Amino acid sequence: MWDYTEKVLDHFMNPRNVGEVENPDGVGEVGSMSCGDALRFTFKLGDDEHIAQAKFQTFGCGSAIASSSMLTEMVIGKTLEQAAQITNEDIAAELGGLPREKMHCSVMGREALEAAMIDYYKRLGKAVPCTLIAQDVEICHCFQVKKSTIVKAVEQYGLREIEDVTHYTKAGGGCSQCHHDIRHIIDDFWQQKERGDGTVAIEGLPVAAADSERTARIRDLIENDIARGLRTDGGDIELISVEDQTVSVRLTGACASCPASQATIKGWVEAQLREHFGEDIDVVEERS
Repeated sequence: MWDYTEKVLDHFMNPRNVGEVENPDGVGEVGSMSCGDALRFTFKLGDDEHIAQAKFQTFGCGSAIASSSMLTEMVIGKTLEQAAQITNEDIAAELGGLPREKMHCSVMGREALEAAMIDYYKRLGKAVPCTLIAQDVEICHCFQVKKSTIVKAVEQYGLREIEDVTHYTKAGGGCSQCHHDIRHIIDDFWQQKERGDGTVAIEGLPVAAADSERTARIRDLIENDIARGLRTDGGDIELISVEDQTVSVRLTGACASCPASQATIKGWVEAQLREHFGEDIDVVEERS
């Protein structure tokens, strides 16, 4: 039996702001009913650009309902910029704490808030302000958990096992296809921590950790989203270098010997990078 605080029990038994805002300005949906947890968060701004209404519909456990209920109370009366500063730890703290195995419920609430804010700007046809929403790579598609969330949990709580990451973030708790990626994130973090030299390793060589933001984003896209598709067929991909518009990669595993490797490079890898970084991107394959 979980040891819940009185606040958690109160928000579970008497949830606030249940339902859906009429004609919402933003809608955020995260999770999946097939995976056990799902949340729909809606909000509406007032004339003063502060959140006037916020409601939720949650399918999940008591912690998920309590976290969603608390989130709506926390955001009402705030501007989007102020609401964006709320972390999942803030939600858990307002509830007086959550069991270790239920921390992912607060993460789901934070992700739903972010998704709703992104939806708000998309409806306006405006770019999402970079100061408001951090662009990130989604690792767990079942629960929409991003890489930064996993890295932060690993660092903050000293996590070393996939099971621990699942407890704190929910990542890996669904179909398990992201376990390989979670293991990679955990190992990379601790290897860098144990070297203590401010570098990260690629191809066995130290590379300055102060990569340009663009290079870091390219690496994230390649080593997570793009690699995920290749791993389902026994392949993988590594980033070698980024020089201006030229991105050099190496296919590994089953993809390394595949006769259709160039189709993979140009039809899949290059197409994905061009979608995110512009049509001038040229992907070049380097062979061992």
